[in-house]
Amino acid sequence: MALYRDHVLPCLTHLAMSNRRLIEYRRRVLSQASGRVLEIGIGSGLNLPFYGGHASSVYGIDPSDPLLRRALSQRAAQAVLVEASAEVIPFGTSTFDTVVTTWTLCTIPQVIVALREMRRALRPDGRLLFVEHGLAPDHTVARWQHRLTPCWKCLGGGCHLNRKIDDLITAAGFRIERLETGYIRGRNPFTFMYEGVARSAA
Repeated sequence: MALYRDHVLPCLTHLAMSNRRLIEYRRRVLSQASGRVLEIGIGSGLNLPFYGGHASSVYGIDPSDPLLRRALSQRAAQAVLVEASAEVIPFGTSTFDTVVTTWTLCTIPQVIVALREMRRALRPDGRLLFVEHGLAPDHTVARWQHRLTPCWKCLGGGCHLNRKIDDLITAAGFRIERLETGYIRGRNPFTFMYEGVARSAA
């Protein structure tokens, strides 16, 4: 299992997240990032080329050393990369203007704890930018998401197909300012997306 986790899974994750259908999501979300930015689950660094001039600095955390090593090869942007879990963000309170999470909340074991940590790390007027896949509103698709998740978690590094992303974000103390949802292609258990912006509700 360690062989799969440390060698096979990072390669599969990089390939899956390199899907060209995700590029427009990356462009839209990351163009909004400004000031000091923290990316949660930076993985192999696929977002780095999409940060614009409004991002003065980018910090990225990820629990996967193999994926972080891939991210170091990205030359499109300078970033400070740290091997760390989102449940214990290794930065001070009110440190960042923007927190970014893209296709990451599905894999975090204690996702509410992690979102509260993101809220702690954000400045009071900071923004959480997110694009995630999750629970679909269609009952037939949702049933398959619930059925497949136990097996898919083992294959996909803990990935849940059935998390309702907007509910998780608000449960952690955020107020969602903008939310768009829809299928990236076809109605299937893997393609329902949540994209939006949130701020601390406090």
